[in-house]
Amino acid sequence: MYSSAFIWARILANLETRLTPLVVSTWFDDVEVLECTDSRLVLYSPSDFRKEMITKNGHYVTSAMKELFDKDIELLVLGDSQLGEFRGKQQKQSFLSFNPNFTFEKFVVGSSNRFAHAAALAVANNPAGDKGYNPLFIYGPSGLGKTHLLFAIASEVQKKHPDFNVVYVKAEQFTNELINSIQKKTNAQFREKYRTADLLLVDDIQFIAGKESTQEEYFHTFDDLYSHNKQIVMTADRPAYEMNKLDERLLTRFSWGMPTEISPPDFETRMAILRNNAEQSGLEFPNEVCSFLAENITTDVRRLEGAVNMMRQAWLLDHQPIDLALAKRMLKNIKPEGKAMPTPALIISEVCNFYSLDESMLRGNSKTKTVSEARQVAMYLLQTMANASTLEIGRELNRDHSTIIYGCQKIRTLLDDRNSGMQDNIRDIQANIERRL
Repeated sequence: MYSSAFIWARILANLETRLTPLVVSTWFDDVEVLECTDSRLVLYSPSDFRKEMITKNGHYVTSAMKELFDKDIELLVLGDSQLGEFRGKQQKQSFLSFNPNFTFEKFVVGSSNRFAHAAALAVANNPAGDKGYNPLFIYGPSGLGKTHLLFAIASEVQKKHPDFNVVYVKAEQFTNELINSIQKKTNAQFREKYRTADLLLVDDIQFIAGKESTQEEYFHTFDDLYSHNKQIVMTADRPAYEMNKLDERLLTRFSWGMPTEISPPDFETRMAILRNNAEQSGLEFPNEVCSFLAENITTDVRRLEGAVNMMRQAWLLDHQPIDLALAKRMLKNIKPEGKAMPTPALIISEVCNFYSLDESMLRGNSKTKTVSEARQVAMYLLQTMANASTLEIGRELNRDHSTIIYGCQKIRTLLDDRNSGMQDNIRDIQANIERRL
């Protein structure tokens, strides 16, 4: 049986080949998967704009699911008004078994990830049994297998401890749920969900840096679980000490256990990953094809997997032979490893994530200190990272020419002041933007 996590991961991977990673990130970054089975997908987005975009373009999602299950799937996209009613009808579901692709056996081990794999396996075999591995903090660039290890731990723990309450969450989802609980005065239910976990898995923990309320809530959640000898596992795109806006108390706690890095795979590991994925797809890749792809895709496991998937589709749909010529054609359709220029939508989204604001507030008339600063940061980053003109920035943020010039200059002044903290803010937001390119 496929797990909801596996289904959702496959949907997003499929959408990235149909659209672009940037479009997928823009539409789905704040989405929470409420239900994901082989017959129905229920999503929740706190943003009315994104909810509308997903609904209008729902055929992309249903087509991706049809490829996986070979049947039509029902798609529901809920907003705030429908969320409470849906959750009220739901009963607590047990944690589903993960597809074999997310187990330790299917994780290709090489010199770049050997220690992280060993640490994750130790946690899975004895959760919270060794204080040296609690918390386990796995960090490294996107696309190298950090989430795979999280799911592998969950799968193994579920087999050995079926009574365990296993909770997986992305840091952004944690923030969104916290905001929702504050608005609807359901803080007790929110805390019960996370503080009753036997195993808490948090993906992309770097996104809580700079968010005071989220950090405060996570600090108490962490302390509660740790004091009751519960296992905590986190992933991030960089070590904790590089998260400049991370609360000092959290920085200390993240270092209590085992920080371990995953680096880009070497050539031999990339070859093994390609052969492993090809074998799982029921194909045999000639050595020259694997060598060509391994030499040209060097930093991201997801791109290697995407190459195998595209070649498999070409073989299934058009009966094209798996050869070097096909590999060269497919490589042109894979996102290059150099960083692309971020879109205005991505920049605005990450600024709002950093300041815990809705995009409508950034474009609205609020003049509170936090909103004003966030708006000026967005102006500055649109100008410096997206090379947007004053006119283009004005259209994005509903502001006039003089306001934009003033806002950009205000941020430059703060950047010159080392005591303002703006250097850290800009550095963290830029890192989050670049991670999504």
